[in-house]
Amino acid sequence: MLKKSKVAAVFAAIALAVSSAPASNAATDKQLEIFTWWASGGEAAGLAGMTTEFERLNPNTPFINASVAGAAGVNAKGVLVSRMQAGNPPDTFQAHAGEELSSYVKAGQIEDVSFLYKSEGWDKIFPKDLIKTLTTNGKIYSVPVNIHRSNVLWWNPAAAKKAGITKAPATLDAMIADMAKFKKAGIDGIALAGNGDWAIAHLFDYVLLASMGPDKFDGLWKGTTKWNGPEVKKAIGQFAKVLSYGNSSKSLDWPDAGKLVTTGKAGFFIMGDWASSQWQSEGLKLGKDYTWAPGPGTAGVYQWLSDSFTLPKGATNRDAGIAWLKVCGSKAGQDAFNPKKGSISARTDSDPKLYDSYLQAAMKSWKKDRLVGSTVHGVNWGNAGMAAYNSAVGRFYTGGAKDSAGFVKALLAAQKANAQG
Repeated sequence: MLKKSKVAAVFAAIALAVSSAPASNAATDKQLEIFTWWASGGEAAGLAGMTTEFERLNPNTPFINASVAGAAGVNAKGVLVSRMQAGNPPDTFQAHAGEELSSYVKAGQIEDVSFLYKSEGWDKIFPKDLIKTLTTNGKIYSVPVNIHRSNVLWWNPAAAKKAGITKAPATLDAMIADMAKFKKAGIDGIALAGNGDWAIAHLFDYVLLASMGPDKFDGLWKGTTKWNGPEVKKAIGQFAKVLSYGNSSKSLDWPDAGKLVTTGKAGFFIMGDWASSQWQSEGLKLGKDYTWAPGPGTAGVYQWLSDSFTLPKGATNRDAGIAWLKVCGSKAGQDAFNPKKGSISARTDSDPKLYDSYLQAAMKSWKKDRLVGSTVHGVNWGNAGMAAYNSAVGRFYTGGAKDSAGFVKALLAAQKANAQG
């Protein structure tokens, strides 16, 4: 018969083993390879937060981040297409909610993950309208990790004071007038990022929305607003004016363009709210070194996008991929990720106290504002349409914003490319 001390030791050992064992839903595969374009700044910091949560739950599954940096995912998507076509998918990959996701569904490259929505209770915790953008023919194909806002105006308070600007412009035309004031003060009116086309297309997407309003803007994707109609032609004229006040270099990536604003060399910057996390990762302070407002002319409108993760067909480590998706959709995972990424949680039960003042304001706006999708980030068009759209805007920009008729033709061609898939 064991002595009491030995019995106690046995039970202590058992308790230690149980407490240190992986959770029951821990991955059983040898490793997890995820594919993203998050390689630096706030993006990398956010991913690291979610990775820590995965490793806590899955201590025996090595984590491999196969990230490809640059161009808001354009570079990464090129590599991903090659891997998928070669039958060598990662265990999970990043994709934007909306029509971009549908491109992978149509190609038969990702699995239905509806079973996770039932087992994890996500069908009750994610907004129903968001779930619709992840759904094709009644099946859900990815797990959203966040919500970003793309129509945000950023500026440097010190530079604005130098130019005699005391408040954010309320309309697109007022913004253009303020850019003239910056220029007169020896400051570029707006920071432009031409590398990879997407950031210039992001700016054009905002100009379309601010110029024609949300109903006409939505009509572009529904077929009720014509790409060669008067609304688009007016927006192109305004876009050309905006470009005329920008920096001369046409090869800057968006973080470098953003630095023009934070260092006082440029006045305004139209960029998604990931810019704030980038600047905070560089030690800058929101409200002091830079500030924000809704894109002029779009107050009350939330132009959104959402990063999500998928379960590719034929993935080597499927169990590990499922374990990662469970972390992506969890409250702990999203609250570890989003405050650092500069986005708000896709879940409706996240704690606002974990988020800064801008993100708390974004949470409120997401619930009450008119929602429209971001074209450049996959909501409105699939991969083929997005690529053609970005290219059309990029050519107009690098060509000196002179060939408006050619730009319209290129936009019509992008619409056709999207329809053909």
